[in-house]
Amino acid sequence: MKNTIAERIFDFLKDFPPFDVLNKEQLFKISSNVKVIYIENESFVFKQTEAPHESFYVVKDGAIGLYRTMENDQILVDICDEGDIFGLRPLVQNDNYLMSAKATEESILYAISVEILKEIIQTNDKVNKFLIASFSTNIKTPYAQQNYGQLFANEEIIQANNTGLSDIQTAQYSKNPISCSKTTTIKEAAIIMSTKRVGSILIVENKNPIGIITDKDLRLKIATGLISISEKVSEIMSSPVITFPEKITIAEAQIAMIKHKITHLCITKDGTPNSELIGLLSEHDIVVLHGNNPSVLIKELKRAKNVNTLKYIREKTSNLLTGYIDQKIPIVFISNIISEITNAITIKAIELSIEEMETQPPVKFGWLALGSQGRKEQLLITDQDNALVFEDVPKEKYEETKTYFLKLSKIITEKLNAVGYEYCPADMMASNPKWCLSLSEWKNQFNTWVTKPTEKAIMMCTIFFDYNLVYGDAKLVDKMSESIFKSINSFEIFLNFLGRNALINPPPLGFFRQFLVENNGEHKDQFDIKSRALMPIIDAARLISLSHNLKGENNTISRFQKIIQVEPQNKDLYLSCIDAFKIVLRFRTEQGIKNNDSGRYIDLNTLTKSEKLRLKGCFKPIKDIQDMLNIRYNLSQMM
Repeated sequence: MKNTIAERIFDFLKDFPPFDVLNKEQLFKISSNVKVIYIENESFVFKQTEAPHESFYVVKDGAIGLYRTMENDQILVDICDEGDIFGLRPLVQNDNYLMSAKATEESILYAISVEILKEIIQTNDKVNKFLIASFSTNIKTPYAQQNYGQLFANEEIIQANNTGLSDIQTAQYSKNPISCSKTTTIKEAAIIMSTKRVGSILIVENKNPIGIITDKDLRLKIATGLISISEKVSEIMSSPVITFPEKITIAEAQIAMIKHKITHLCITKDGTPNSELIGLLSEHDIVVLHGNNPSVLIKELKRAKNVNTLKYIREKTSNLLTGYIDQKIPIVFISNIISEITNAITIKAIELSIEEMETQPPVKFGWLALGSQGRKEQLLITDQDNALVFEDVPKEKYEETKTYFLKLSKIITEKLNAVGYEYCPADMMASNPKWCLSLSEWKNQFNTWVTKPTEKAIMMCTIFFDYNLVYGDAKLVDKMSESIFKSINSFEIFLNFLGRNALINPPPLGFFRQFLVENNGEHKDQFDIKSRALMPIIDAARLISLSHNLKGENNTISRFQKIIQVEPQNKDLYLSCIDAFKIVLRFRTEQGIKNNDSGRYIDLNTLTKSEKLRLKGCFKPIKDIQDMLNIRYNLSQMM
């Protein structure tokens, strides 16, 4: 006899992740064991601190509110609607519920046994990955320190469970590393290194690596006279060593070297220090083996003689970005690498342009990257935003000096355009006389924007305040920065206007958890991830850092990290903003690569349920940071 109820449940679940990746047998097993529960409005499914049930829940109809009780206040954290999973985290972590689940309307739930799910996880890796992201985004305990690691679709957790890194090219390492025993003298080790023409030597004991000495150790510890060359190698060796198994990939090696600030990795039979040494992987090996390595690209840039080479390297950089995204490399690592290459391309374009000029620059100057490049957050190829500042000159030399720099800027922007960076539609480039100014003119310009904060002036500030010196004299830029903060300190109400601008875009979700999309125009019904999700976080970081006179950092994550030092009481909120920013930036980048565009506007119909969950999990900090700004700067009185 057919199980009609199970079939109906089957038909419902198959459209929602992670059930959509199950085979028919697995899904039918779940469907046949589901308990159908009716929940009246205002009734609890479970309460905070309650021991976990034997099942987690999927919303069939209705809506379930997730509430957190904090200091006798019941806070609505999230609303789960059709197809959403909740109540899973305690079952996975063997912990009590950290919040209450209460129906906000009459609801029907499917209760699914966690034991059946565990059986399926063992044979279905896709389900495992989704559930990690799913319960991380659904269980959004507001800034609870003990649960912080699970607040978002945590990159480290997902990465640890992702086999993608092992699918890319395996690094080729030296299979005959030079080694010695710990009783060898430093002098003997140095002679061995010199004879074998190697830059490092491993110290082994019972065939296991216990330490390493490099040329750097010899320079810093021996050549300086700090330690006698007659001492044993154990006196200066770096220990313990960092070890990996044979199948280490180039990406894993790069991350490990950056994380541990080292240039060599030991390869052992089982990947641990207590295993036989079989090889050594150096930073040099990676550069040689991986032609798309950032170090190689930057070296190629330094040797570049024409724009065609710059364009070629820019295209290789795009391929590098795609590879990093596919490998699930941390977005901060990706941003740093891509930003350094972009800056190197710009520097070379400037150097080539100066060579084309009839004379060298008449005075000191600085080339400034603005916007996302200025914040070192430009991953996808976008249009140019730049400016130029030159040293003050006598009045009689001003026109001649400005004419020179305008001509130079025009050549530079033309080269960048040929490389692939399109001209700014709003002409916010150094080739525009408005943005090619002397130091005094820039000081006056910023002071005018600050003391006369019109709508246009505030918009300019959001662009020009995020500048970064790419080429030229740092002292000029330091003087600009000092002048800006002086103007702000003398006209503090400017921060209120800047704060009002930060709230132009409301939180990305409506009350019923619907994405706020464009109402008209070319991108009607699409989600603007830049304006709705990225810019609110960027604007908040800029505003708060300016209010604390925090200088030297324009990057959003770095700004929040500095803000945490002066506002430790809000640490959890700011860390949540950092995590949200990382995830949204990665998401935009993924969409841009997928659709071969800027990734700004997203057709929600193309997203999977899990992708929507992933995004929604990042939106609460946006609302909370905007609420905080509203109160801190009395913005409700200015609206």
